[in-house]
Amino acid sequence: MTFSFVYITAADMAEAKKIGRVLVEERLAACANSIPGMESVYRWQGEIETGSEVVLFVKTRSALVDAVAERVKQLHSYDCPCVVSWPVGSGSPEYLQWIRDNTRG
Repeated sequence: MTFSFVYITAADMAEAKKIGRVLVEERLAACANSIPGMESVYRWQGEIETGSEVVLFVKTRSALVDAVAERVKQLHSYDCPCVVSWPVGSGSPEYLQWIRDNTRG
């Protein structure tokens, strides 16, 4: 079994908390960490934009990443939310077991 971290950006802390809570309640994620205070510079619809965002890190099984992305799209205020993932190469066996125990199997 493999595990992944999913990186999501949200418009504000309220949105990040809502998304994180739903993902954990629905067992799509074992944990969601919200980190406020990120400043973003990006191109949107041909214009350079800047803004504050909140980073959301989600810990899940790799097999659930697509379901996480779909659920985030349903909950998110952005037209094109950032939802990207990378595999966890290794980790504490107890922690990885905890992720396994707290996500859909």
